[in-house]
Amino acid sequence: MCLGAFLVPYVVFALLFGVPLFLLETSIGQYTQEGFATYWRKLCPLAQGIGYGHILLKMFELSFIIIQSWALFYLIYSFSSQLPWASCENSWNTANCLSLDPLDSNSTNRTTVKNTTSAAVEFWERRVLGMSGGIEELGSVRWELALCLLVCWVFCYFSIWKSVRSSGKVAYVTATFPYVMLLILLIRGATLPGALDGIYYYLYPDINRLANFEVWIEAGAQIMFSNSLASGTLIVLGSYNDYNNDCYKDCFWICLLNSGTSFVAGFVIFSVLGFMAQAQGVTVDTVVQSGPGLAFIAYPQATALMPLPQFWTVCFFLMLLFLSVDTHFVTVECLITSITDLFPKLFRKKGRNEIFVLLICSISFVIQLMLVAEGGIYIFHLLDFYGSTRACLYFLALCECLALSWGFGADRIINIIEDMTGHKPNVFFKLCWKYIIPLLSLISFILYLVDYKHLQFNDWYIYPDWAYALGWIMMLSSVLMVPLWAAGKIIVSVKTSTEHLSALCCPPEDPALRRNNTLGEEM
Repeated sequence: MCLGAFLVPYVVFALLFGVPLFLLETSIGQYTQEGFATYWRKLCPLAQGIGYGHILLKMFELSFIIIQSWALFYLIYSFSSQLPWASCENSWNTANCLSLDPLDSNSTNRTTVKNTTSAAVEFWERRVLGMSGGIEELGSVRWELALCLLVCWVFCYFSIWKSVRSSGKVAYVTATFPYVMLLILLIRGATLPGALDGIYYYLYPDINRLANFEVWIEAGAQIMFSNSLASGTLIVLGSYNDYNNDCYKDCFWICLLNSGTSFVAGFVIFSVLGFMAQAQGVTVDTVVQSGPGLAFIAYPQATALMPLPQFWTVCFFLMLLFLSVDTHFVTVECLITSITDLFPKLFRKKGRNEIFVLLICSISFVIQLMLVAEGGIYIFHLLDFYGSTRACLYFLALCECLALSWGFGADRIINIIEDMTGHKPNVFFKLCWKYIIPLLSLISFILYLVDYKHLQFNDWYIYPDWAYALGWIMMLSSVLMVPLWAAGKIIVSVKTSTEHLSALCCPPEDPALRRNNTLGEEM
């Protein structure tokens, strides 16, 4: 999708949805000093089902580590004297292979021949994935990918086994190094022939697309995914801040940095795609792909056409690897922190945290061996489409804002932020928390369900009915946690008076006094 049609809804969602929700989650995490499952006990016990929904979301998100394994696999092959996805002279290639190497007999002069497959696609599907015919045919484990997966989990364990004391040190490298690679790739991409065509496609405004609701839903989803909103991540990360950390100022800078990085990354990608389109004599929209295909087919295919292809490929996959490392250990750290907060007596004893982290990493590795099997790519897309779908995030964002701004109280949250940071948030944030975000979330959630279409893989593979049923179970599991917990909490309560129900929605003690009480105890 070109940015011209995407920028307007993206900016609207960033201002009305992204920044206010980012501030809400980080400030609440900083105030409660709890994970996303237990902080509800201090604010709105009736809504603790949202926290359990976040736990399920994090479990599904762990499947995304397979992207890190793919990146590591590609990085290793990037050091080859001849990039294996550039030619058709490999054991896994078929007679219909279309090479990128002009010296190869199966080179791009065969573009007029029908039913051809590029060498990059064949490397991805036949060499890396070894794709089977469908999810019904799980097949054998790809041992090279399994080894890459093991390396990723070992690195994750030693990055987080000492909690933030170890992961914080790793983040200094993994969070800054991608910016160096991004700058190098940006300079290289801008100097390629055809780069301006790709950038024009990226920025060209198509005003007619603004009438398409799908564009707005995707813009909101992009804001949520890129800022880790409504997934519990910001709550856990905020809980590690000092009480007086200026989360109000941090909110604006981090959101600006995140959106700016995404904007610049678009130039890196589309400048290279413009070069690739010119080299193949096609239009830019022909080579544009989404999902794993962009990172593991289109971009490697483009770098194979450049001078010094190994260098540019290594730069790209190093950047992708470090980005996925960050995402990986933050996801695991958030899950472990929240479970530990649920059972502090069990896991906070000396030495038990390391054992618990090892247990989580080991179990996750064994389960995810399914993802590196021949049918693993079908399972990955099922988890991606249903497990952490936009509908779940929109629903949890809706419930989160309703519980905090109406149950706990938006005015109390504003007082908390003022007490922690010394800045009183503008009334704009209160309006967003109480009205705008719930309304946008509800509309987006309904539109997603109305416009729902069954998942298809590569536009040709249709999943069996049992797979769709499993997908809906995954999606509904996190959604139904909210009403089921609330109903159970009310049913098991001995009291049923209005006063008791309001206590479930908001604890009786005034949290605005917490800081003063703490200071009094210290004195």
